[in-house]
Amino acid sequence: MGRGRGNGQAYSEDVNLPISSKYRSQPNEPVTEAERSRLSAQLNEAFEKGEIDQTTYSELLDQVFEAKTLGDLIHPVEVLGKPATYNVPAIVEQSPGRPGELAEARKPAARTQLALVGGLSVLVLLAIVILLVLL
Repeated sequence: MGRGRGNGQAYSEDVNLPISSKYRSQPNEPVTEAERSRLSAQLNEAFEKGEIDQTTYSELLDQVFEAKTLGDLIHPVEVLGKPATYNVPAIVEQSPGRPGELAEARKPAARTQLALVGGLSVLVLLAIVILLVLL
């Protein structure tokens, strides 16, 4: 069994992280400052969104900063889950409706209206010229 939970407790084999996770496959590797910063930022975000309460936030933050090896970070990583690996597209963020709802149709732009009027005018003139030639 490896170490987990940041306080020297052993974790059982029912860990929810895949074996390929660096926290399970390399549990004795030292924790880098970049790793601590990433996890603390992820904890802050989860707390701000209301995904974890104050007590859980404090406990996990203590575990992140007390951790000496990657194996010590298993519990905080399990609680946090996977971080988002994508950015929400700007068009989705600015959409006023909910997914699946249809938006109101936009009015045609001035150029579109001008092109339609111009195209119809050309067709009318062409029809007049053809009529005059045939008569």
